[in-house]
Amino acid sequence: MNTAHQNWFAGLKSLSQSDFPKKCACCGRVYQSEEDYFQETKAIRNAHTGLKVAQDDDDGLLVELFRNCVCGSTLLAFFSDRRDQSDAGNIRRKLFDEVLDYIVQTGVAPITARTELLRVIHGEQSDMLELWHAKILAAEKNGGLMTLIKSQQ
Repeated sequence: MNTAHQNWFAGLKSLSQSDFPKKCACCGRVYQSEEDYFQETKAIRNAHTGLKVAQDDDDGLLVELFRNCVCGSTLLAFFSDRRDQSDAGNIRRKLFDEVLDYIVQTGVAPITARTELLRVIHGEQSDMLELWHAKILAAEKNGGLMTLIKSQQ
């Protein structure tokens, strides 16, 4: 699988157990699981994830994932988002976005800030965030966040 697409697929889960194993109608190849489907099929086009959002009458929003079998035939699997849609889940996402925006305002590239935040969320250490935390604490003693932001520009 194209590693550039891995992030697009990370939050998906199969909508139903009956979607897998998935069998190609053209060549008969069987993809036993979502993982097999992601790993062994190919993107329809380079730089195109094959993801399409659709509305389902019963399940609400769902994601359609178009991929090419090794024989070239296009396959379709249906997925849902693993996001926690509860109030607590929405609050966690809002907080994540606020912290991300805060870090980006201090001069960190958005993709770097997101990667480092996710590292911490998954229990890993982030030397970059620890360094920025120290800078932010020092800035608070010397005039606040705006002083730090201006010094980074």
